[in-house]
Amino acid sequence: MKKLPIGVQDYKEIIEENYIYVDKTKYIFNLIDSGKFYFLSRPRRFGKSLTVSTLYYLFKGEKELFKDTCIYDKWEFKEYPVIKLDMSDNTLTTYDEFIDSLNERIEELYREYDISPIKNNLPTKFGHLITELSKKYKEKTVILIDEYESPILEHINNKEKAEEFRAFLREFYKKVKTKDEYIKFVFITGITKFTKTGVFSALNNLNDISLNKKYATMLGYTQEELEYYFEDYIKETAKEIGITEHQLLKEMKKYYNGFSFDGEQFVYNPFSILKFFEEKKFRNYWFESGSPSFLSKYIEDKKVTYEDLVKNTVSSDDFTTREIEDANANIFFTQAGYLTFKGIKRYGLTEKYILDYPNLEVKNSFSKLILESNYKPKEEAYERVYEIYEKIEKNDIKGLIEEIKKIISAIPYNLHKKEEKYYHSLIFTIIASAGIDVKAEELTNLGRSDLVIDFDERIYLFEIKVDKSAIDAINQIKEKKYYEKYIGKEIYIIGININSEKRNIEDYIIEKI
Repeated sequence: MKKLPIGVQDYKEIIEENYIYVDKTKYIFNLIDSGKFYFLSRPRRFGKSLTVSTLYYLFKGEKELFKDTCIYDKWEFKEYPVIKLDMSDNTLTTYDEFIDSLNERIEELYREYDISPIKNNLPTKFGHLITELSKKYKEKTVILIDEYESPILEHINNKEKAEEFRAFLREFYKKVKTKDEYIKFVFITGITKFTKTGVFSALNNLNDISLNKKYATMLGYTQEELEYYFEDYIKETAKEIGITEHQLLKEMKKYYNGFSFDGEQFVYNPFSILKFFEEKKFRNYWFESGSPSFLSKYIEDKKVTYEDLVKNTVSSDDFTTREIEDANANIFFTQAGYLTFKGIKRYGLTEKYILDYPNLEVKNSFSKLILESNYKPKEEAYERVYEIYEKIEKNDIKGLIEEIKKIISAIPYNLHKKEEKYYHSLIFTIIASAGIDVKAEELTNLGRSDLVIDFDERIYLFEIKVDKSAIDAINQIKEKKYYEKYIGKEIYIIGININSEKRNIEDYIIEKI
């Protein structure tokens, strides 16, 4: 079997060292064939750096590396001078350290191409390099920039510092526009989209393909790609876990699929898939590889809840009206990959995207983060979260509710609110933190059920009231017939009443339909 390219972002190494390469060159050919200036935003660990690397070797004319790919017989494989920059590969702690490290990289490129450096500011040095490369090699210059906004994201919780980096980057990237006559091709990647007044205010000729349907599956693995390129690993993993290949694919889809960049086509996060096949265990690989301390601070500062993130649809314009540190939380988390497009609502000619967590991995991990950041339960509460999955697995509904009560009692009293919305969000977050596929505000023809758990062909419908009664809650489920859409499965309805003075569940009723 070919090796799993975990952490390998260099295209040449992947090909020469017998790693699996999921061929995406048909998209790359379409880009080069139809335009010149491109920007693509995708979440971290989604293949942006590998795409930049692939473009690098393509424009370096290394034809043999592309022998079995879609682009092999379509491309001229002519060598061009290439400027390749990874903005995350700089010292980002302070502004001065960033400038020094970027300056060293630019001077390294001068030495690499044997061009006499100039003593000037960095933007001017960058522009001069573009010009001189084109003149020396008598070919236009290719510019590849990865993680363009890393310095800004590193300081997203400090608006003043973020703006200092942004002001510099605006001048630096401006050279990509002013040196147009010397440029063959530009490809810039990042996690967040730019705004019309930010870093790319001067780059009005840059084609943003982030939400373009033609390139929605350019990064990430489609279902077909997963089953084709990883066939041997699917067989091996199913055998080791002791389930059928069909069952394995079903579980993988639930855990790791669901990312969408157009609301219609869905892909797997590559990092999670590669790590899963390596370890052969369902774990939250992508999320755990990130920066939870940074996210925790953001969630706490913005008081982020699940309902706030998904209650409103968004349009493509919502991604370009503000700088990222000023954007609504749902916009930020969508670009970062913690939310994704789950469908499209059309209002005449206007399209709006429905947001939700992409999959169980993200829902589970992000809910834990919200629980920690917003509710700050005592340490022992986190052990209770793991008990919740076991209770559901055993169909112990009473045990489930008792565990939820214990977690609620571990939350500081001053963080409680008397609103139903607060307790809906809290109980959803607790259940989702346990790795259970719970949904909030599920629509029926007569209303919305507060919480729904779909587990192993069993349905659990929750209605939550504050300072009323569990009877009121259970009666609402029956009157609104929330259960009708699930007929054919084993259905349990649960009415819960919260006492706002005691700040916990006071009574509950469980019935089987």
